[in-house]
Amino acid sequence: MSYATRRLATVVVGAALLLGSVSGPAASHSGDSGSKGTGKGNSGKRVLVFSRTAGFRHDSIPDGVAAVRELGATGGFGVDATEDAGAFTPGNLRRYQAVVFLSTTGDVLDPAQQAAFEGYIRHGGGYVGVHAAADTEYDWEFYGGLAGAWFQSHPAIQPATVDVEDRAHPATSGLARTWNRTDEWYNYRSNPRERAHVLASLDEQSYTGGTMDGDHPIAWCQNYQGGRAFYTGGGHTKESYADPAFRRHLLGGILYAVADVQADCRPENGYRPLFDGTSLDGWQQAGPGSFTLSDDGTLTSTGGMGLLWYAGRGFGAYSVKLDWRTTAAGPSDPGDDNSGVFVGFPPSDDPWSAVNNGYEIQIDATDVPEKTTGSVYGFRSADLKKRDRALNPPGEWNTYEIRVEGERLRVWLNGVKINDFTNTDPARSLRDGHLGLQNHGADDMVSFRDVRIRELPGQGH
Repeated sequence: MSYATRRLATVVVGAALLLGSVSGPAASHSGDSGSKGTGKGNSGKRVLVFSRTAGFRHDSIPDGVAAVRELGATGGFGVDATEDAGAFTPGNLRRYQAVVFLSTTGDVLDPAQQAAFEGYIRHGGGYVGVHAAADTEYDWEFYGGLAGAWFQSHPAIQPATVDVEDRAHPATSGLARTWNRTDEWYNYRSNPRERAHVLASLDEQSYTGGTMDGDHPIAWCQNYQGGRAFYTGGGHTKESYADPAFRRHLLGGILYAVADVQADCRPENGYRPLFDGTSLDGWQQAGPGSFTLSDDGTLTSTGGMGLLWYAGRGFGAYSVKLDWRTTAAGPSDPGDDNSGVFVGFPPSDDPWSAVNNGYEIQIDATDVPEKTTGSVYGFRSADLKKRDRALNPPGEWNTYEIRVEGERLRVWLNGVKINDFTNTDPARSLRDGHLGLQNHGADDMVSFRDVRIRELPGQGH
């Protein structure tokens, strides 16, 4: 399948691919005859790092540029760097899958350059904003929406606790639920939560100087007017760019922006946890097998065929979201793990009751269309072209949204709608039932994180 070729590259790109001018217009070096590296495995994707400043200048900018170049070498994308706004022409920008605004400040682009960048984003380009990218272009409304929020103030550099809200996005999937680090923590003029998908926020009780009333996003992503945008408030200090956790965070944001990995970056509000990684209160195991809960809050299926179901109560109209991952494929593992999410079944200690009375949204990379990932198992295939474009391969996290309204069931994978099914079987009903996670068999290891639900008006309890 086409999605199987999309993965986080781990190859080294030749040194000549990574050369970029920090004083002149960006220039592409892919295919340079003078390359001393192998270039083997390079995806052909390129990133432009833009670090022009018309206000305060961060002394960490050279460290940031060097870090992105190194991340490109291991992440499989070429990197050019410039401080020349003349690089912002339609023709030049087309050479890049993403532009990184690395602690830019003030008014850095003229109207023609702004228009070129707007067109670039609207035609599917990627944006990565780092730290003072939020202290940039205050009079350019398009840019403010793209960045997500503008800088207002900051206290002194100090340690703080970052609460990781999304642990499926590649920028945050490698982090624990809390991330303790030292940086200069920005306050913003507005809260981006209603417009963007918040990946991480600051615990304002863990440091002094926060002014956002306890809801303080610090990293987020969004789909914006045709493009893909990621912003992180970290990166003020030189030390940030030597920190492996921050480098992974930044790399994940870049890989999302260049569309090497997929993620659900729609705004997410009003959900409450059914499983947050700390407790299985309200859940029961039906049938054989079980799930193991790791210290990082991940549930992994063991044995089967059974079902871990939420017995606390049933639901009528709702949206449930959860993150899932199959095991990484290897020489002896084709990545053919099997699991699923059951909805609309009555309470029972028999897992086959869910099979016979409910509906399963399947997780299985290699089965026939009506029984493969994204299908309503045995009833309706996913839109396979959309599914394949949205699906991350084995070993990487994916996010399902399963929305039930009346007898209609819709499925989103990493923010892309891939299935729309309506029940017409009088022996089954989606209007009131329970939720469950399948443990399919001894050789099927599928992991889950962060099951959360938002009840919808009009039906159910």
